Amino acid sequence: MEPGPKAIGSWSGGRFMRFGEPIDDERLIALLRPDAGIDTVLSADTYGEGAADTLLGRALVGLDRGSYSLVGAIGHDFYDGERNGPKGFPRFTDPALRGPADYADYLLAAAERSLERIGVERFDLLLLHNPDQIGYTSRQVWDGMAALRERGLTDAIGLAPGPANGFSLDLIDCFERFGSEIDWAMIILNPLEPWPGELVLAAARRREVKLLTRVVDYGGLFWGDVRPGHRFAEHDHRKFRPVGWVEAGCEKLDQLAPIAAAHDLSAIQLACEWNLAQDPVRCVVPTLIEEIGDGPRSIEQKRAELAAIPGRLTAPDARGRLEPAEVTAIRAIGDNTGSMALKGANPAHHGPSAPDRWGLDAELAGLARRWGIDPERDLVQVDGR
Repeated sequence: MEPGPKAIGSWSGGRFMRFGEPIDDERLIALLRPDAGIDTVLSADTYGEGAADTLLGRALVGLDRGSYSLVGAIGHDFYDGERNGPKGFPRFTDPALRGPADYADYLLAAAERSLERIGVERFDLLLLHNPDQIGYTSRQVWDGMAALRERGLTDAIGLAPGPANGFSLDLIDCFERFGSEIDWAMIILNPLEPWPGELVLAAARRREVKLLTRVVDYGGLFWGDVRPGHRFAEHDHRKFRPVGWVEAGCEKLDQLAPIAAAHDLSAIQLACEWNLAQDPVRCVVPTLIEEIGDGPRSIEQKRAELAAIPGRLTAPDARGRLEPAEVTAIRAIGDNTGSMALKGANPAHHGPSAPDRWGLDAELAGLARRWGIDPERDLVQVDGR
């Protein structure tokens, strides 16, 4: 079964990523368990070094395999690689670990181990997780991913850049190189962060690559319980955002409120509807966390709110309740162009390539021109933002 319009990732719940309060096993299992309201669940093998897979498997016990869509992600080698602090485990394509001739063997072993932990025989969709420059451009990598589909370990394949924002030209380049193989991709997108995710929409549409979108909640603001003065835990990943992002975001939320009210939508429901109005977005995956402090909204309340969004889209033109003019107005309110330094190919990067950032070569510059992207205008941080 293809991913539905609403999904939950195992990074929710505060257990495997540092967001909010960690919830206990039973509550997290209930959160992740697919049902008629939310039939799609995502995980990545590196979360908890396999622990997220195992816990997800407990959430799926007893369910008919045809009643839910399972999305997995592989690519960080926690089997042979050594963790580099907060940067996590190296990509399996790290030359210190293996060469191109061994990529397919690694992908096969990682997929089989992840399925074994979850306790199922196949994924509906398997993503290449947070690839480095090699992952975006290597024929051996994508032959290895395609082989997993041919073996019946997954029905579809794709890629999931991240965790930081960017990789726009790299995604488009990957679509052009391997678009005949790639079924899905994941990007960061929400009404307060239309940029830079919007830069890949046209290429995905032309190559018939469907998109899942994460960070739909904009760091929790669309859930309504992150307000000015909010206290984040010491190691909360949202602390990387610039000073004042909560206050500025809440001002924009106030501007969006009349549109949400006109459609009887909550703020997070408006964000999901706006994302789904972008062709070719097919799935929204907000992060569900329980904030620290007194009286936060519960995980269960947030799950019910996500589930209440209308169900599976049944036709290509079934794009939700927002009018085109409203979609445009929302994007104008949330315009964040130039608000951050981007990862991946970037004209501001000089020197040797890093695992998550590299320079803009002549080939990518030519690709940018073909897609109407000006790297010096569209891919750089603007001073003062």
